[in-house]
Amino acid sequence: MQIFRLVRGAITALGIAAGVAGALRLRGSGGIPPRSGGWRELTGNDLT
Repeated sequence: MQIFRLVRGAITALGIAAGVAGALRLRGSGGIPPRSGGWRELTGNDLT
């Protein structure tokens, strides 16, 4: 009977971990991408 308690505890722990991971994934970062900056073309003086 103790093996069933161990299995039930493991399944419960996995379920809780999956729930937390799912909540964090749904929540996401929520950040707004930057509107300035990024790539720019280099001129002669910037190449060195």
